[in-house]
Amino acid sequence: MRYIWGMVTVIDKLSPDSRAPEAGPRHPEKAHRPDTAIPRKPDWIRVKAPVSREYAATREVVRANKLHTVCEEAACPNIGECWTKAHATMMIMGDTCTRACAFCNVKTGLPAALDADEPANVANAVKTLGLKHVVITSVDRDDLADGGARHFADVITTTRSLSPNTSIEVLTPDFLRKDGAIEVVMQARPDVFNHNLETVPRLYLKIRPGARYFASLRLLERAKELYPEGFTKSGLMVGLGETREEIMQVMDDLRAANVDFLTIGQYLQPTRKHAALDRFWTPEEFAGLEAIARAKGFAMVSASPLTRSSYHADSDFAQLKAARASRS
Repeated sequence: MRYIWGMVTVIDKLSPDSRAPEAGPRHPEKAHRPDTAIPRKPDWIRVKAPVSREYAATREVVRANKLHTVCEEAACPNIGECWTKAHATMMIMGDTCTRACAFCNVKTGLPAALDADEPANVANAVKTLGLKHVVITSVDRDDLADGGARHFADVITTTRSLSPNTSIEVLTPDFLRKDGAIEVVMQARPDVFNHNLETVPRLYLKIRPGARYFASLRLLERAKELYPEGFTKSGLMVGLGETREEIMQVMDDLRAANVDFLTIGQYLQPTRKHAALDRFWTPEEFAGLEAIARAKGFAMVSASPLTRSSYHADSDFAQLKAARASRS
């Protein structure tokens, strides 16, 4: 096991045969960066170590179907709570990302070929876990001609065929310079299309050097144009040096793109080589951001120190539908 942030115990990611930890550095591109201190966590960021039987059962289903999860790869602090409820967020197209975002703990490098059995494996896991709502995300696959859009669509349709009553939320890459990719994904009609802006425009070159703010914003807008009946969603991190005014401007940009749902969570620095943490936002500040976002017209807002894109996604989806119904 390894200890992360001084409060969360997380099982090392295992190789597909579940016998030994994977070899090699996760972030070779960050090795040359100077170390930055990781500040002590405040009292309001506390989670329990994942030790329940339900957690172990979820982990076994993931392993049996040879799947990756963003819960493990990104060292999510909510893994114990979510996996106890069988809410694993599937991460498709491998565990290796072609990007090197400064905030992210997912391994970077040259990915392997796509697994043709993965759509069926995801569908089997969703059915076995009995999920009412599933979140499916992925690494960036800039090496693929369509960025993995067809694979996303195949996972959606295969999962829906086995679990027709399960709502499906996808959290996709930006498909930058992949013409036609978003059209392929939206043809599969995900119930929720999510793409995270992550941070404010001023910090993109530092935090998301491989992405472009307005391209990501346009992706969200295009998803709504292609499937108006679906919901769109995006997320931000705070604690990277952004200002409150910059966050409010991002909120306005998202509303102009007709995004329905906004999540805001605290950035937690994975290692000394990752982007340095600027500060911890207080629970009261998160409550203030949520109030502002709701006033700006988002149908659903989730803002707290431990909020992540897929945290409580099932109950949030139910509230999102209820909000739309009440407005109608």
